[in-house]
Amino acid sequence: MPFDRRAFLGYAGLAAATSLARPIFGQQRPVPEAMPPDHGPAPGALPAPFELEEMTVGEMQEGMRSGRYTARSLTEAYLGRIEAIDKRGPAINSMIELNPDALAIADALDAERKQKAPRGPLHGIPIVIKDNIETADRMHTTAGSLALADSIAQRDAFVAQRLRESGAVIIGKTNLSEWANFRSTHSTSGWSARGGQTRNPYSLDRNPCGSSSGTGAAIAANLAAIGIGTETDGSVVCPASASGLVGIKPTLGLISRAGIIPIAHSQDTAGPMCRSVTDAAILLGALTGADERDPITKTAKGEKDYTKFLDPNGLRGARIGVARKYFGFNDATDRLMKESIEAIKHLGAAVVDPADMATTGKYDESELDVLLFEFKADLNKYLSALPSNIKSRSLADLIRFNEENRDREMPYFGQELFERAQKKGPLTSEAYKKALAKNHRMSRAEGIDAVIAKHKLDAIIAPTGGPVWPTDLINGDHFTGGYSTASAVAGYPHITVPAGMAFGLPVGMSFFGGAWSEAALIKFAYAFEQETKARQKPAFRQSVTPQT
Repeated sequence: MPFDRRAFLGYAGLAAATSLARPIFGQQRPVPEAMPPDHGPAPGALPAPFELEEMTVGEMQEGMRSGRYTARSLTEAYLGRIEAIDKRGPAINSMIELNPDALAIADALDAERKQKAPRGPLHGIPIVIKDNIETADRMHTTAGSLALADSIAQRDAFVAQRLRESGAVIIGKTNLSEWANFRSTHSTSGWSARGGQTRNPYSLDRNPCGSSSGTGAAIAANLAAIGIGTETDGSVVCPASASGLVGIKPTLGLISRAGIIPIAHSQDTAGPMCRSVTDAAILLGALTGADERDPITKTAKGEKDYTKFLDPNGLRGARIGVARKYFGFNDATDRLMKESIEAIKHLGAAVVDPADMATTGKYDESELDVLLFEFKADLNKYLSALPSNIKSRSLADLIRFNEENRDREMPYFGQELFERAQKKGPLTSEAYKKALAKNHRMSRAEGIDAVIAKHKLDAIIAPTGGPVWPTDLINGDHFTGGYSTASAVAGYPHITVPAGMAFGLPVGMSFFGGAWSEAALIKFAYAFEQETKARQKPAFRQSVTPQT
């Protein structure tokens, strides 16, 4: 039986202190074991009105130009919002650590704006990033693991470097599925030993999906202007879909992988998670660029400004294929997809239905095999380069640490994937090379490229996922269906955009295509977004059932 890789990859992935568990508000919060049974918001759970709610990057920049806002006032507002929502009701638990220098950074950027000019569209804009992206400051980079609770990076990840150069204010790091959801075959997305369980802001008993769970929940709940997640297979697009966001998983190499705690170099990438296609396009442009630490970026065919592709008529004349094999897992999702296809036709696109890949489902086992090989090699390399105060220097050390700290690290699920990866040989193994070649052939030449060529398509669509499942720490995730794998394995771009709501829960639609097709996908996603206006802000309900 093929292994369901989305069950383990995310469909499935304040100031320094000395304690192992480093809560952001000074006391360790227990992992919630049961969610309230009532359907509406609990008394006092609804957050107070928030002036910046659903505000775009462009609107914030206009506010700073007019003098209504400053980088400091925006940062203070979001830090207050985090305090109110993450610490108190509704307590979505999306942030793992706050940046103690955020206000000082904002002040410096305000002074620079007065003395010179803004650096660009992100100058003074508060952002949150996933806690597997290194920052050379007073924040930690842990992948949610207690084994790295004392790890402070000596150098920014290229992603963090680009954000600082753009003038963005990194206000904190978000919780995630521990080790980007590559530890257990029956993990619960959004849970980490360091951060606890993140909740979905649309329904607090539902899962935020992962592994970029905290980023998805935080941006949906308006805890920052924009955010960044990472993906190996589904870990940007699933939490974006589950939180009513736009998520972009770019072509492998468009964004440097340097300084990101790895799963597998053949699939890992960072990507924007935002409330609009416009903001996602702005953020994507800021993250691109050649990096000497990641040679693949030197041949990237990217853009510095993706906003020039934001065309409300962008679907006119396009040929869009429908990947029908990813439908049929949820009736409400299928109804939303039917409406979405009609909207695409109304916008002037020719729809080819079906337009399926013949190789779908035929490389699930080889994908896992490649990830296990690369995880061991890539993580050992990463850990061995950490400062000497970090005692876990290899995957074997992590396995031992988890066993020795089983009550804190493995109260709900184990580390079978760690153990399977540890048994793998080097990347020179014939088994690894054969599996990688199979993956690339079936996802590229015989997969996405083949169906695009056969039907002369500009892009393909599919449901990203359906209404998310209830969080279940005992049994793990209950993923039901959706799309991510072909694009992830091929290293090709994939954008999810809100398509509507089902039972009060967001559902996303995927646009995907061939290598370096980000510009076209952004154009299509923007036209669809402007036509449908499907995003709704979260209601912070306690529970959503079919009766509501």
